[in-house]
Amino acid sequence: MSRKPSIAEPGELTLSVNESGPKYLVAVIGAGPAGLYASRVLVAAGAHVVLFNRDVKAGGLAEYGIFHNKLKMKGGLRKQFASILEDPHVEYYGNVSVGEEGDISLQDLLDLGFQAILVTVGAQGTKWLGLPGEELERVYHAKDVVYHYNHLPPFSQQDFPMGDNVVIIGIGNVMCDIAHWVIRDLGCNEVRAVVRRGPGEAKFTNKEWQIFAKNLDVDDFEQEWQRCKPKMEAVGQDLESAKAVFLGGVEKGLESVSDSRFTYRFFASPKGLVGDGKGNCAGLEVEETYLEDDDGYMKCVGTGNTSVIDCDSVVFCIGDKVDETFGLPTEWSEFSKHPEPRYPVNDISYEAYDPDGERDLRQIFLAGWARKASDGLVGMARKDGTNGAEALLQYLGDVGEAESTDTQELTARLTALDKTVVVNADIPKLFEAEAKIAEEKGVDEFKYDANEDMLAAIARK
Repeated sequence: MSRKPSIAEPGELTLSVNESGPKYLVAVIGAGPAGLYASRVLVAAGAHVVLFNRDVKAGGLAEYGIFHNKLKMKGGLRKQFASILEDPHVEYYGNVSVGEEGDISLQDLLDLGFQAILVTVGAQGTKWLGLPGEELERVYHAKDVVYHYNHLPPFSQQDFPMGDNVVIIGIGNVMCDIAHWVIRDLGCNEVRAVVRRGPGEAKFTNKEWQIFAKNLDVDDFEQEWQRCKPKMEAVGQDLESAKAVFLGGVEKGLESVSDSRFTYRFFASPKGLVGDGKGNCAGLEVEETYLEDDDGYMKCVGTGNTSVIDCDSVVFCIGDKVDETFGLPTEWSEFSKHPEPRYPVNDISYEAYDPDGERDLRQIFLAGWARKASDGLVGMARKDGTNGAEALLQYLGDVGEAESTDTQELTARLTALDKTVVVNADIPKLFEAEAKIAEEKGVDEFKYDANEDMLAAIARK
């Protein structure tokens, strides 16, 4: 029976652990919602946490994944994160990459005396389908586009020209985010969502769809609906409810701010990208599909009939995968997890695992999108981060207290890096500098597009 340290409830914030100081030394890799909320739980249970972040600014998904104009939501999360970073037992190091090719490796951290590591780096790899023509210009992955309009370096410094005619592949909230941007921010003429399955498999939330739903060409949608009806009826789908999702969004949607025409193409599976002979995207080849009920699972089946949708750009909204160069074994799009975890939480494994049996990874735990790529947004990341911390704390209950929680050797190593390392006190300086520029410009928000500019702003404070 393991000795399980006490854990604060998710809504609590404990700024001091106990009078005798911290008992454990833990590294958390990644300063998004999963890593930050996990750090709070770990500190409350008696750990000194060193939080590493690849980016200069903390926040991760909450800072760079939420749509750029959701300022109230971002502001609330920033306040919570600031409180966590003010804790004396959360030691923050930004602009530091962890990994086999990074500034410091996982093994380095273990050699420096960390008892356990919680990996919450998100899904930093790019997931592609391996289709012909993916290398063409103006063929994008949604994650890169989202990072671009949210001002995350280096994506913020890159161009993502869309042209007049945009195709977005997918039917979830990420598709809605991209459509939101190209319709309401860019005002592209023609925007089409291409969906492998039918209207009954919509994954977006009504709130996200309603943002641009009034740009839907309702007549075109009705024609598309008539084409889809026989395929949906064949597998017993509820046509009335499915249709109400789309038309209800139009009825309740925000007023349009552009003349963009938005359409859907259902039952169309991407097969390849078509070029214009000059290296640019000019079209998307799709195969017509239908649904087949495979013992309760709606399997998407190709018919062999193909056609080409003319377009200037294509954005794939098909999920993400972890970075395979990080230094942990991977399976499919995720880091490998122990199939028989020692410390499960809600029957879920948060423990890193080497299927080949060559590495002992018992000190390394996974949470957030590092555990399950592209699974939910901030609320889900928060929950998974706290659960991952709980699994790690069960492990610490077995191994006992650290011989030392001193981090001077780590600090010396980071100081020796040929780069500027960001610490806790620097984060509010950066936000203050950006807020001042926003006020001077008379805009709701300003963000630096380059790490160099952020570091310079910190240095001036």
